[in-house]
Amino acid sequence: MAKSKKVSSKKVSRHEVADKLRSDQKRADKRQGAVIIGVCALVALVIVGLAAYQPIKNWWDLRAYEDVAIADIGASKSVCQDIITKKADGNQQHVKADVDVDYTDAPPAFGTHEEYPDEMDRKLYTKDDRPRLEKLVHNLEHGYTILWYDETAADDNDMMTEIRAIATKLKGTSNPRLKFKAVPWLSSDGKAFPDGQHIALTHWSKGGHDVPVSQVEKQVGVWQYCSDVSGEALDSFMKQYDFFDSPEPRGM
Repeated sequence: MAKSKKVSSKKVSRHEVADKLRSDQKRADKRQGAVIIGVCALVALVIVGLAAYQPIKNWWDLRAYEDVAIADIGASKSVCQDIITKKADGNQQHVKADVDVDYTDAPPAFGTHEEYPDEMDRKLYTKDDRPRLEKLVHNLEHGYTILWYDETAADDNDMMTEIRAIATKLKGTSNPRLKFKAVPWLSSDGKAFPDGQHIALTHWSKGGHDVPVSQVEKQVGVWQYCSDVSGEALDSFMKQYDFFDSPEPRGM
C-alpha cells in the first residue's frame, strides 16, 4: 500500500508541474500579446504623427510670410537669367484629354493643348497631382504665368516653403491678375532646365498690350530661368507679361 501511495503522489506532482507550465505559458503569451499591441499602437501613433507633422510645419513656416510682399520672398532677381522669347504657335489648336503633345521646350510656353484648361482655384501642385502638360498649356493661352520648379527645388524645403508662400499670396479666382500656377517639371517630361537653373517662369504673350489678338503671327512664348526662387523676378515678370497680354485673356 505504501508503494501505491508513493506512485500516486508522483502522478499528482507531474500534473501540478504540467498545470504550472501551462499557466506560465499563458501568462507569457498574454505578456507577449500586450507587448505586440503596445508596439503596434506606438507605430500607429508615429505614423499619424508624421502624417500630421508636415502640414502643421508647412502652416507654421508660411506664417513667417504673412506680412511679406511677393517681391520680398526668396532671392533677388539677380538669380535669374535674362528673359527670352520665341515665336509661338498652337493658338486654338486643341487635342483630346488623352492625346500627348511633344513639346520641344523645357518647359513649354505655348503650343497645341487640351480642350479645357485647369481651374483657377488651384495654385500649387506636386508631382503626385499635377495636371497634364497639355492642360496647363491651355492655361498659358488664357494669360496664366506658370512657375515651374524642377526636382532639385522639389527636394529643397526652403525653396518649397517660398513657392508655397507665393502661391498662397496669389490665391483667389475673382481677379484675373491672380492667374498663376506653380507646378513641378519632372525628368519624365523631357529635357532638363539649363545647367544650374531650377525655376522657370513661362507666359504665352500675344506680342504686347497694343497688339490685337487677331494678329496671331505676333504671338511669342516667354521664358525666364532662375537658379533659386525669386519673388522679385516673378513680380516683375507678371507685371511685364500680365493676363491681358495673352491670346485669350478673357478665358479663366
